[in-house]
Amino acid sequence: MPLVYPTMQMSEVVEEHPSLIPVINRFGIRLGLGDSSVNEICSNYQLDTDFFLTVINTFLNEEYFPEKKLQSFHTSLIIDYLQKTNHYYRRNQLPNIERHLTYFIKVSTPGNQSLSSIGNFFAECKKEFEARMDYDEKVWFPYCLALNEKWQKSMNRPIPQASPQLQEDNLEALLADLKKIMVKHLSGTYDENLCYAVIIAVNNLQKDIKQQNRIRYRILAPMITTMEKHCQ
Repeated sequence: MPLVYPTMQMSEVVEEHPSLIPVINRFGIRLGLGDSSVNEICSNYQLDTDFFLTVINTFLNEEYFPEKKLQSFHTSLIIDYLQKTNHYYRRNQLPNIERHLTYFIKVSTPGNQSLSSIGNFFAECKKEFEARMDYDEKVWFPYCLALNEKWQKSMNRPIPQASPQLQEDNLEALLADLKKIMVKHLSGTYDENLCYAVIIAVNNLQKDIKQQNRIRYRILAPMITTMEKHCQ
């Protein structure tokens, strides 16, 4: 897939790739883009154009992942993006799936065991998702920012003995399983259009998490490990 460049018209990029809408929303960019270029939009919103383009190109292209370039950005810039991504999941994507799924179950065959199982499975996914975001916001991100500040001030200042670890999770796999259950094991009478809406919403979230996790585990985590070694 071709890359997005600063001189491209932002509206044309989004028209061609609507899946970018939730990503640009995290940067505060709203629709009504006019004829402005990517560079002009970033200037209007006071964004780092280089970082913005690296993120959206990473999101759009499975094979595009410039690790060295991403590691060159300030830690706070990466964490800010990850925080906004978590907030978007919490406020928008998870409630959207839950709303569609709840209504899907409600208008389908009463007492449908397969739908009840799907509802319970999603509840477990949501619980794990929220636990990860809570850990990020209360423990991991504050630790990363504090460590970065210490690292910048003094390369010889020791870090706390009990440093938190970035927790691995299986959210991608859980969402993949949720899709698989719906595709393979649905039974009884149900609304096919609502079913499609739920599957698309789950698929979009799964793709989003996969791309976010590349930044989370392959960029931020190694950066923190490097700072920890220098600060010990």
